Amino acid sequence: MTVKIYEYAKCSTCRKALKFLDDKKIAYAKVPIVDSPPTPAELVAMLKFVGGDLKRLFNTSGELYRELKISEKLKTMSLDDALKLLAKHGKLVKRPFVLAKSTGLVGFKEDEWRKVFG
Repeated sequence: MTVKIYEYAKCSTCRKALKFLDDKKIAYAKVPIVDSPPTPAELVAMLKFVGGDLKRLFNTSGELYRELKISEKLKTMSLDDALKLLAKHGKLVKRPFVLAKSTGLVGFKEDEWRKVFG
């Protein structure tokens, strides 16, 4: 299984996730999340893996999230507008953002990753 992982090179959480995959000898393709954010279709796919919780797709601790006051805007923003915003601004997306054939993960919680990757 080849895993597609959207990551940000300066992100320590992303580095931990990549080390985890390396240690498990899991093949992956890195995608720079700022330059190539997930597509709206990938974001919709991820929504299914996070139980439809749109907020889980956002990097709520990020500077851009705070600058744009996304927390307030999310209350009235349409799903379509939120997905377009995420697809346009990779720094708004929770990372690492991982899509594999039958699973998706946002963020790095080792216990969750172990369940998926062994």
